[in-house]
Amino acid sequence: MFRKTLVALVLGCSTSFAHAQPAAISDQEISDSYIYLLGRLLITRQQQLDFQQGFKWNEIIHRKPGEVDWPNPNLDVAYSEAWVAVDENSCTIVSVPKVEGRYYTVHFLNGWGETIANINERLFPKRPFGEFAVCFRGANVAVPAEAVRIDLPVKYSRVLARVELGSDPDAAIALQHQFKFTATGKPKLPEIPKTPIFELEALPSVEAFDSADIALDSEADLSVGLEPLAEKARAIADAVKDPAERERVEKVIRTKAFADIGKASARIGHGTVQNGWARPGVVGEYGLDYLARTMVNNGGIWANIKPEVLYYRGSLDRNGDELSSDKVYTLTFPKDGLPAQYATFFWSVIAVDSHRFRVLPNPLNKFLINNQSGVEYGTDGSLTLYFADQKPADAPEANWLPTPKGQKYRLTFRFYRPTEGVANGTYFPPPLIKVN
Repeated sequence: MFRKTLVALVLGCSTSFAHAQPAAISDQEISDSYIYLLGRLLITRQQQLDFQQGFKWNEIIHRKPGEVDWPNPNLDVAYSEAWVAVDENSCTIVSVPKVEGRYYTVHFLNGWGETIANINERLFPKRPFGEFAVCFRGANVAVPAEAVRIDLPVKYSRVLARVELGSDPDAAIALQHQFKFTATGKPKLPEIPKTPIFELEALPSVEAFDSADIALDSEADLSVGLEPLAEKARAIADAVKDPAERERVEKVIRTKAFADIGKASARIGHGTVQNGWARPGVVGEYGLDYLARTMVNNGGIWANIKPEVLYYRGSLDRNGDELSSDKVYTLTFPKDGLPAQYATFFWSVIAVDSHRFRVLPNPLNKFLINNQSGVEYGTDGSLTLYFADQKPADAPEANWLPTPKGQKYRLTFRFYRPTEGVANGTYFPPPLIKVN
């Protein structure tokens, strides 16, 4: 039912361009098209930043833990990153070391932030390590006999390799550096789309449509059914060449589209909010839900699919008030509902600011609590976490996450390889309780 309704809404935005007198573009169509296009522009923005920082096609970059700079980073893993190019005459060989007893994956995404492949022992139980030949679908390319071939639906993709730090970060980093990429042949390399580079707290306005053709021509949207939105974005791009229409579109974006984004952000698109925690309805693979895709690309780019990790965002306390670092909050899990129960590998929670979605700087450089933090449990077996500027007197050091005063913030709770209620969508973390 949701899919049919969404298709109807999308197709309802469609305008026939065969008429001599096309219908006027409505405010809602402008807002919908802007949000749709923004999902792509968030990726092209990051792609430009990556290559400005020294990325090269088919070369993997190993990051130090905590070094990545994008919204809602995962601080439990060592990241390695790459942009991969393949075509009809080339593949890329991904060498994966033997990883045992800790989470890892090599995650491929297309230019809209959609997951298109993962390499790990869950998906390749018979060959979880060794060489994998990543190729463009249908390419007639010889690959090493021992390599497992993986066909991608696109020629260009963003890759993140994640290795759980766990209790031995040095061993994780040693494994991280054993992941290697090698191109076979010389794939044709694309030009990096030149679209607006903006701050996340200052999204582009009408100028987004000036780059619509560049953004849409450089990467097809694989989601069948969203073509009318792409057509509408192109129509608006043409319409804003007229100064009067440009002024109108500018006003609609600032008054309506930004307001629509604010409403959608609260639920992560068409997600659900319970106990002050928002859970996305879709993540990593979005189908027709472009709204969720844009919200995720904005608030936590490079998200993986639900079977790999599930993210909950906490923005409100039990009373429905926004989280403020001027307050003290507790989060208590009962003995029969501890977070470890819902994750095959690990759980973690971080605090990020409400504008750029980066971890909150603090004098202790303590940015997360997870299953490796040495948290202490209550006499009844429960677990209470504390979020405050200064450690509450009754809080164990390991159970406290510093949230320096003077800002609104949100929490991100992750469950890696989710199980039980997290996997099936029935679970939400307990509410945050404001102590003072």
